[in-house]
Amino acid sequence: MGALVDAGVAPQTLEDAVAALPVGARLEISRVVRSGISAAKVDVYVDGQKDLPREEYWEQQQHEHGHSREDHHELGHHGHSHSSHGEVLRAIDLAPHQHEHSHNRGLTEIRQIISAASISETAKKIAIRIFEALGRAEAKIHNTSVESVHFHEVGAVDAMVDIVCAAVGAEALGVDEIIFSPLNVGGGTVKCAHGTFPVPAPATVELLAGAPVYSSGLQAELVTPTGAAIVKTLASRFAAFPEMKIEKSGYGAGSLEFPGHPNVVRLTIGESASSALAANTTSETITVLEANLDDLNPQVFGYVMDRLFEEGALDAFGMPVQMKKNRPGTLLTVLCKPEDAHKMTHLIFTETTTLGVRRRDEMRQTLARRWEKVQTQWGDVRMKIASMNGTVTNYAPEYEDCRRIAAEHRVPLKQVMQEAALAYSNNGRE
Repeated sequence: MGALVDAGVAPQTLEDAVAALPVGARLEISRVVRSGISAAKVDVYVDGQKDLPREEYWEQQQHEHGHSREDHHELGHHGHSHSSHGEVLRAIDLAPHQHEHSHNRGLTEIRQIISAASISETAKKIAIRIFEALGRAEAKIHNTSVESVHFHEVGAVDAMVDIVCAAVGAEALGVDEIIFSPLNVGGGTVKCAHGTFPVPAPATVELLAGAPVYSSGLQAELVTPTGAAIVKTLASRFAAFPEMKIEKSGYGAGSLEFPGHPNVVRLTIGESASSALAANTTSETITVLEANLDDLNPQVFGYVMDRLFEEGALDAFGMPVQMKKNRPGTLLTVLCKPEDAHKMTHLIFTETTTLGVRRRDEMRQTLARRWEKVQTQWGDVRMKIASMNGTVTNYAPEYEDCRRIAAEHRVPLKQVMQEAALAYSNNGRE
């Protein structure tokens, strides 16, 4: 949440999301320094009490009640410490709600709370997906059903606030994808409802299956089950720092301080080279058909090419290849729409001597194209014009128009093509 705010998400956006939850919570946003890095820190208060790290919470519960409440399944509590240093930026008190710390909430009730909240439908769906991922992981670890897993204690409210704010904040970013770096899970042990467990906790390990993780050796829990569920749901992929044009960044602080290690999350926002290209081009799926021809009459090959285009091929071409037993041959390649692949394959089998046709689907990106007529001394010629981001990148006269004019007026084809291109250029190309 701190990284979201520091990167430009309006604090009011998160505060309104918390206010929409009838759980008696509020946010306090401050600015702190972690290992020399200035960062935003968001603390969650429930009924006036700051939430505790789950390890501190269970120590407190054991002290007050004399047992570890082994009879409940704990859904990952995302912890903060008692103390917060730094200037308080925002501390908004929300309308008080009835809240009992010992109240247990099942997934059904949590879905109902989120579904009734005054947040967008997209954010609701994301938040519910995060909770369901968390519930499935805990259910598997404890060998029970998802609906039997319950949130309890103040940590349940903290988790709800974290998850809903993550969903609302992610939507507010307005980005096409969220990429995560490999996760430093930390080390050592952590206390929770069922005792002391090694870091990462069992639910965290379950949630991060398939994700790249490592430990830098710090003896602390750096990824909680709640955090892992958020990452699992929001991540479009994991990668090293992507190639991008950086627009802004933000740092969110954790509560603990580690010597020589900044306990912060960095959020970097920018435009990737691929997304910039995609914004100015059209992507489509095409089918590529290939066949090796080594005993086909060259005259037939020309006829086959004409037939392929008549049937709607996007493109077709032949390349000379050296085949087995040193026989010269031709590699026929046809590009077509996926729905036309069957009839193109049938045509290749019936009109050529090949015994096999290879097929694959590929993505292609195309520039925006349009047609424009220009006048030459012999008549009109259509110009094919390609552009990207409103700037013309390529233009060429239509071959069939130029060939017709050259034949009718008995002038060299190249002269017609040159005059058409010059006419377009002189008319003021965009």
